[in-house]
Amino acid sequence: MNFFSVFLSSAELRRKVYFTLALLAIYRLGSHIPISGVDLQAIQAMFNQGGVLGFVNLFSGGGLSRFSIFALGILPYINASIIMQLLMVVMPKLKEIAEEGESGRKQVAQYTRYLAVGLALVQGLFMSIGFKAFIQPGGSVVGFVFCSVVGLVAGAALVMWLGELITERGIGNGASLIIFVGIVSQMPFYLKNTFILLSGGVSIIGVIIMCLVLMGMVIGIVYIQEAQRRIPVQYAKRIVGRKMYAGQNTYIPLRLIQGGVLPIIFASAVLQFPLMFAQYVPLPVIQNFFNNYYRYDGFIYNAFFCFLIFFFTYFYTAITFNPQELAENIKKYGGFIVGVRPGKPTVEYLEAIITKLTLVGAVCLAFIALVPTVTATLTRVTSFMGLGGTALLILVGVALDLVRQVETFIISKKYERVLE
Repeated sequence: MNFFSVFLSSAELRRKVYFTLALLAIYRLGSHIPISGVDLQAIQAMFNQGGVLGFVNLFSGGGLSRFSIFALGILPYINASIIMQLLMVVMPKLKEIAEEGESGRKQVAQYTRYLAVGLALVQGLFMSIGFKAFIQPGGSVVGFVFCSVVGLVAGAALVMWLGELITERGIGNGASLIIFVGIVSQMPFYLKNTFILLSGGVSIIGVIIMCLVLMGMVIGIVYIQEAQRRIPVQYAKRIVGRKMYAGQNTYIPLRLIQGGVLPIIFASAVLQFPLMFAQYVPLPVIQNFFNNYYRYDGFIYNAFFCFLIFFFTYFYTAITFNPQELAENIKKYGGFIVGVRPGKPTVEYLEAIITKLTLVGAVCLAFIALVPTVTATLTRVTSFMGLGGTALLILVGVALDLVRQVETFIISKKYERVLE
């Protein structure tokens, strides 16, 4: 039973897909609605010069270069989610609230929304002050800043709401899909810049090498995202009531990257804080540092990026994988890992395995993030610099996650028909 047959026969799946597409269309429409009072041609000319804002613009789906109401995109919500997860580590009370079931999760989600609005207010204020140089002649600076901040915060809140609606009623993760659509929408821009480079004298061999590297990265990302270590588990015979259940052999699938695409999304979101604020702080020392050293293709930027990738890979693994709880569940149901004694030895074995997997996964993520940047520097094909390994990993990761969710839906419907 494939997707199309289920899509045609299942009204629920059609509703979810149409609902998701409709909300994504609203998001793309909003990214083309500019905030009034600015010279859009001057802003566009600034972004055409390249620089760090091009990478920030990628995650807003081009909304920042148009100074639209969705210029902040989903990033305030992602940053708020990062902060809340970090707070749950250092604040046990907040973690207790999150573990109180559905009501606790809703309360933490509400805190995240409030924090996202607060971050959008701060980012919107800095952005509006930075863009005051592009106010149309005769415009009021105070009036522009006020209207701009209101529009940006309202737009960020609306994008956050659209993402949550997609997650709850549509198909896939809403925040990830919004980033996915924003990146895809910039593809024609990269292709146009590539043709401009070719006409400017860049070697076509360099372009071919760059395209082959990007294709190879996509293939590698698929293997890395799907890679897993299978831990064999054997269950003894059990007697439940008057029935005896035979023992069985199964396995625990431990993914190479437990957090999937989230570590690199979180790392990219954190990196964009200083990038955005530096553009709007008119201090020559800060401007020189970011223009000369904290560049998208610079050593400091990429070293910090690798550090954040390692940090969030280990952090997300720590909060999503609990070897103590897993060992207790295996023992509770009469199972044991082949060759390992139950109890503390099982916990230590699982911790050793997940530590090695996390290290390899973090190295792979850092490698994926850096290879396109290095290739672009060597071939001088800089038209794909904004895309890079980060965007590729997000594209492939979100696509694979969406496919898994659709497959889960199809399998559940198949079993429902069998039970009927």
